Amino acid sequence: MTRTLHVLSAGAVQGLVKAVQARFMEHTGAEIDGRFGAVGAMKEALMSGVPCDVLIVTDAMLRALHGNGAIDGDTSMAVGRVRTGVAVREGETLPALDSAAALKAAFVAAPAIYLPDTEKSTAGAHVASVLERLGLRDAVAAKLAVFANGAAAMTALANRGAPGSIGCTQLTEILATPFLALAGALPDPFDLVTVYCAGASSTANDPGLAASFIAMICGPQTASLRRDSGFEPLGP
Repeated sequence: MTRTLHVLSAGAVQGLVKAVQARFMEHTGAEIDGRFGAVGAMKEALMSGVPCDVLIVTDAMLRALHGNGAIDGDTSMAVGRVRTGVAVREGETLPALDSAAALKAAFVAAPAIYLPDTEKSTAGAHVASVLERLGLRDAVAAKLAVFANGAAAMTALANRGAPGSIGCTQLTEILATPFLALAGALPDPFDLVTVYCAGASSTANDPGLAASFIAMICGPQTASLRRDSGFEPLGP
């Protein structure tokens, strides 16, 4: 009988998890059953008893869950850093993003702004705060297209976004979505760099299998894959 590794993962890491599935199956003979979404939703899933062997969320959230005993802190490893950026549909003009004024102009000009959940997702909550800081909360409220996670938001932008629409989420989700183009990361002082980490659940059915997956997705053998997916290594 084939073993199954249950993974709850932030949407920002979805593309990477799927990219290593075949390699993991080859090395361990185990399948990956992945569930992806906003980090807040993944925490809720874990705490409600959804099967989980490995959790991949932000470093801050993983540390908090280790503190309450839900995650085995000794197994935690960093996947990498991810920036938040802006996307447009492939073939469209890339908006300038080199200053606060340029970013504000891009938001104002777009007929629709696609983004993930503004409460449960890291990128969505950040974009909401950026709009507030730019004085645009009320001005753009009617054209916000909010989805459960970044992947869903970017897919919707790619498939049915009106010309000139933009999306804003983690770079990894933008790069993983066909028919989108990355305009760039958010400029100072609105940039956001998020560290994602993986850790074994304290209720993992097979801690050894969970550790093997964490070592693979965070280890040197997948460094180039992480880089191509939009992750940056930790460090200066």
